[in-house]
Amino acid sequence: MAFDLKSGDLKSGDLKSGHPISGHPISGHPISGKTVRAGLAALALALSSTVAFAGDKLQYFTWSGYELPDFNKSFLAAHPDGVEASIFGDDDDAFTKVKAGFRPDIAHPCYDKVARWNKEGLLQPIDTKRIKNWDSIFPVFKNLPDLQAGDGKVWMVPWDWGNTSILYRTDLVKNPEASWNLLWDKQYAGRMATIDAVHDTPIVAALLAGVNPFDMTPAEMDKVAEKLREQRPLLSNYTTDMTSVEQALASGQLVAAMIWNASATSLKKQGVPVEFMKPREGMLTWACGFVMLKDAKNVDLAYDFINSRLDADSGKYLIEAYGYGSSLSSAFATVPKEELEKLQLPSDPEVMLKTTIFTGPMKQNDDLAKMFEKVKAGG
Repeated sequence: MAFDLKSGDLKSGDLKSGHPISGHPISGHPISGKTVRAGLAALALALSSTVAFAGDKLQYFTWSGYELPDFNKSFLAAHPDGVEASIFGDDDDAFTKVKAGFRPDIAHPCYDKVARWNKEGLLQPIDTKRIKNWDSIFPVFKNLPDLQAGDGKVWMVPWDWGNTSILYRTDLVKNPEASWNLLWDKQYAGRMATIDAVHDTPIVAALLAGVNPFDMTPAEMDKVAEKLREQRPLLSNYTTDMTSVEQALASGQLVAAMIWNASATSLKKQGVPVEFMKPREGMLTWACGFVMLKDAKNVDLAYDFINSRLDADSGKYLIEAYGYGSSLSSAFATVPKEELEKLQLPSDPEVMLKTTIFTGPMKQNDDLAKMFEKVKAGG
């Protein structure tokens, strides 16, 4: 969805894939756009039912682009036609639908939202003894504090990670300062876009305002709001429609935008002169993974599916096709060093995390979300 600053309207469009979103962040690979009316109808259906899905297919709730069979070949070899995917727009969309009664077996949120799901009693612990490649997951991800459920169990199995930064046209933005301040540069007014998510744009505004994005006082939140108000008139739009952003950057309609790795990878493959910035304040790094719903009906299938997703060739496809990082050291070992350099990915994510901002839980998430909505509406 996109919020158009010229008209003030909420527009439908292709949903972002993979930040996760949250988004990270998030993959940037499109699905067909749905109209707002159809989206509301789907939500109404979710709100009207608390009944679990019927049948013996695994029900998987994920970002667009993450439902591809390339990611779970061994699962499909053992269970042909054994999974049915439903798509959400972002983490908040997923949480709202599941809290309202939508009941998949597995969902794919990002780390910063797991505690929120858990607080609502939506999850069941995942037994790491049943995860065959658990030991291949980088320690920096499998030891995240909010994931630990005790007794060798976790609330989420990490699977993908990536970065959020500014993608800019090198022929239209000459020698920019390596800073998030580019998205506040008045000379490019009307030709910039940013991500419409509380765990993206407000975090950057907080960094530039000298505020801790993950724990702020009311006075500090006011500083962030002021920074966001300063940016608002300079933007073309706030959006999670990465397909449209890519098209606008390719055409020159936009000269810079906050975006995820996959869009940078996609446009470079198309020969568009773009660069994925390394801001001095730090890129944002996110991690997402698989959670099992408390009342999942297909638990054994869920473990089979997660294990399939943790095959090294699944992680290799994620890295090479989308430009995102796999949680698996074994997946990185299969990708040539020169390819990783091209994708700006280190073979060990801990190297990157020394210079980036890891998007963990935000203590004032709900208040910040309300403030962000008010700013976008001109308040």
